[in-house]
Amino acid sequence: MYKTVKPTTFTLSLELLEDLDIMSKELGKKKTAIISEALEMYMDYQDIQLAKKRLKDSSETITHDELLKELGL
Repeated sequence: MYKTVKPTTFTLSLELLEDLDIMSKELGKKKTAIISEALEMYMDYQDIQLAKKRLKDSSETITHDELLKELGL
């Protein structure tokens, strides 16, 4: 999945850690894999939310044809 990794320490609530342990056993996946997948999904979601906000806040828009022209297509 990743070419490089770095050990990281963070704190979780006991309830969340217990849920993670259960999920890990149920899925047969390492906790690291579950946390990585969850963070990737969360960050993708947040990226979409930021893009929507930027689009909403933007007063400048261009048409599809203008975009293609700008890209030289």
